[in-house]
Amino acid sequence: MAGPSLRPHVHWAQRHRELFLRVDLSDVRNPDITITDNVLHFRAQGHGAKGDNIYEFEIEFLEPVEPKPVCRVTQRQLNITVQKKESNWWERLTKQEKRPLFLAPDFDRWLDESDAEMELKEKEEEKINKMKIESRVPKDPFKHLKKGYLIMYNLVQFLGFSWIFVNMTVRLFILGKDSFYDTFHTISDMMYFCQTLALMEIMNSLIGLVRSPLIPAVVQVFGRNFVLFVILGSLEEMQSKPVVFFIFYFWSITELFRYPYYMLSCIGIEWKPLTWLRYTVWIPLYPLGGLAEAVCIVQSIPIFSETGKFSLGLPNPLNVTIQFPFVLQIYLIALFLGIFVNFRHLYKQRKQHLGPKKRKMK
Repeated sequence: MAGPSLRPHVHWAQRHRELFLRVDLSDVRNPDITITDNVLHFRAQGHGAKGDNIYEFEIEFLEPVEPKPVCRVTQRQLNITVQKKESNWWERLTKQEKRPLFLAPDFDRWLDESDAEMELKEKEEEKINKMKIESRVPKDPFKHLKKGYLIMYNLVQFLGFSWIFVNMTVRLFILGKDSFYDTFHTISDMMYFCQTLALMEIMNSLIGLVRSPLIPAVVQVFGRNFVLFVILGSLEEMQSKPVVFFIFYFWSITELFRYPYYMLSCIGIEWKPLTWLRYTVWIPLYPLGGLAEAVCIVQSIPIFSETGKFSLGLPNPLNVTIQFPFVLQIYLIALFLGIFVNFRHLYKQRKQHLGPKKRKMK
């Protein structure tokens, strides 16, 4: 059986609004701390000056305090914070004039009244300075207009790519592989619309409307539009090839999660499953989409060589010969460099939103 209860050593300090009690007990178990009728009741088992035992004490405060103390237990001690009901400086801690033997000042946290007033004054000045700095920051009169524009932009893009994805999926189930060959003629109008509208993402980043880096946006938008308008849009021979299906399908699946994520972010909503999908689905889809684009370019090179389309031959004002198939070969290298740039950017974003630090903060 445990021996009779003992009183632990207690150290105290104060501020104008708070009281700090440090109880010298280690390995504290089952602490029971309450404040009733302005009296703090303490009882706990732990290792103190008299070894491992049950320790308890009572303190009747000099003036009224809040009835809900805050307790923090560490391996070496137990800390109690009590809020005063009124902000003022007490001449002593207890109502009784004679200080209890187990109670002593906490010199690590001790301040006299003038020091405490100076500390309080510094905090108030810091608060005032912060308010002044915030008041100097000009309020954006177009904040709500910008937010409304971003919400509408992401909503329209989400609806557009949703239509593309649903249409292609339904046709795939109904027609099977036959749907590969007329994907462009069925989907191209909506894809033209969405990818033309995507040019606004570059403008949004350029003028600082969004915090997204400019280079990844330029790489993705111009890369897709080059394939869509220059390769597929200009060559009828390419429009019936199965690779078109995979390009459009990979693009649309990626955007099904990106645009609603940004739309909800505009109104301060974060849905964890959507966040995970936004920063995860690109891992397989982005390389697959880049590979499909590369296959499309490789398939188009013989056609451009045969037709001579977009090639610059002599004579011309520049007096040089530029074969467009050679440009496409150079573009293939740039395509994979662009994939690397965007892959690194998206990986950093994924670590920020889904990494260990993010999970710990939550």
